[in-house]
Amino acid sequence: MARADTVFSNGTILTMDASDSVAEAVAVAGGRILAVGPWTEIEPLADQGTRRVDLAGRTMIPAFIDPHGHFPETGFCALHRVDLMGPPLGGCTKLADIFDRLAESAARTPKGDWVIGVFFDQTGMAENRFPTRDELDAVSRDHPVWVMHMSGHGGAGNGRALAFAGVDRDTPQPEGGYIEKHPETGEPTGLLEEPEAMGPIMARVFGTSGERFREGLRWACEEYAKHGLTTAQNAWVSREMLHEFEAAARDGDMAIRVNLLLDAHLEPAVASGALSLELPAGSPLRIGPRKLFSDGSIQICTAFLSKPYHTPFRGDAEHRGYPIYNREALTGYIVDLHKAGHQIHIHVNGDGAGDDVLHAFQAAQDACPRNDHRHTIIHGQTLREDQLDRMAELGITVSFFSYHVFVWGDRHRDIFLGPERARRISPAASAAARGIRFTIHNDPPVTPIRPLPLIWCAVNRLTASGQVLGEDQRISPLQALRAHTIDAAWQTFREDELGSIEPDKLADFAVLSANPLDDPEGIKDIDVEATITEGRTIYSRNGLGAGP
Repeated sequence: MARADTVFSNGTILTMDASDSVAEAVAVAGGRILAVGPWTEIEPLADQGTRRVDLAGRTMIPAFIDPHGHFPETGFCALHRVDLMGPPLGGCTKLADIFDRLAESAARTPKGDWVIGVFFDQTGMAENRFPTRDELDAVSRDHPVWVMHMSGHGGAGNGRALAFAGVDRDTPQPEGGYIEKHPETGEPTGLLEEPEAMGPIMARVFGTSGERFREGLRWACEEYAKHGLTTAQNAWVSREMLHEFEAAARDGDMAIRVNLLLDAHLEPAVASGALSLELPAGSPLRIGPRKLFSDGSIQICTAFLSKPYHTPFRGDAEHRGYPIYNREALTGYIVDLHKAGHQIHIHVNGDGAGDDVLHAFQAAQDACPRNDHRHTIIHGQTLREDQLDRMAELGITVSFFSYHVFVWGDRHRDIFLGPERARRISPAASAAARGIRFTIHNDPPVTPIRPLPLIWCAVNRLTASGQVLGEDQRISPLQALRAHTIDAAWQTFREDELGSIEPDKLADFAVLSANPLDDPEGIKDIDVEATITEGRTIYSRNGLGAGP
């Protein structure tokens, strides 16, 4: 009989297995789960050398898995950028607040280096607008200054930042993006929307490298572990970032594992071997799906809707946003990736973009039928009932950005979408009713990586003002827990090793101060007491589980 390295007992163990079993004890050996069951079956697996962890009435679950995010961007933001977050998560309420913070950063930044502000949201400002180029020039003309919108889909820069991007009065409007220009002078105001307009600035903002990359990665590893995660995701990996991850993994800098979703435009170079990958055996890195974008962000009105935004945008009562690619081009990308055997994760916020994406997936299946492809719509904020029907038919899964209900729900209702569409935002209950397997995410760094507040939001659907938004789209605490554990593992084909507490799976656990199934309204107040990966404790709040 095998001997356990560690046993966990005297608590509630939610396994997230197919039967949602609740166990009394778990035995771990060699980084994997040896046995799960009643204490009478687990106790004989322990001897004098076995480490015994007394859960003392706490609840143990499979460690959380991030279904969609941009690890380790939270570390870069914390260490190397300026926090401009407004309500309900931050304290900037007017443009003067952000100018003060940017100026403070500029004063301690060498001339010529970038000053980058993040988490900006114009709808949280008293002025309800982006800063202008002239205002950011007043902050500093000695630095390129860039203010990134919280969504990552737009921003505003000073003159030096715009010059770096090659944007001036003669720059044509890009397809799938927008450069705001003064109606009288034709000069760019500073506002750029979507990567097609931001161009080189995107590479500069997201192109952290070298020791700065390592610092941010180590910071993010600690943050994720503190909140019960052992598996992160970066959902848009460039060639340059891929090499940074490879080097960090080789040097042992990574305390958690990461799913890397390659920029889809790196294909077919990766599949052909023209772009080599160097992932050693036992690497914490895993190459996952290929990532595409179909539209932008609802909060800056670049998401592509089938009907106009609730409030006229820039005076245009017919504004519906716009797609990143026309339908023909998008279909070509998706068909080629599908025929090559890749799994696809595609960013979709507006239902207009959803129509294009479902058309493309239908064309892909018609050209090359595949079972169990697990193609995934990311965000799916405004998916309609008829679109969910088509998704069920096509075998399309979805990851909902459910934390929108709390952070932006009031603004979706009153500004962007109107009451009816806002009520259905992130329609998890409708997906569940159709048997569509889904996950939920924070999309860090767009919002902080906080699984328990996210689960609370999906269960209760309360906005920042305390209003219920879409009561009929609430899901149960168990459904929400599964969406952040076993269903998240399934969504990237990792359910055989992660996501539930079952024999032979990796010993990844989160120990919680209370049972999330007992008090739906109190889920957001539960603490993570310990995080364990492959039997090793990588975070302990009060010494619980401390050891190898």
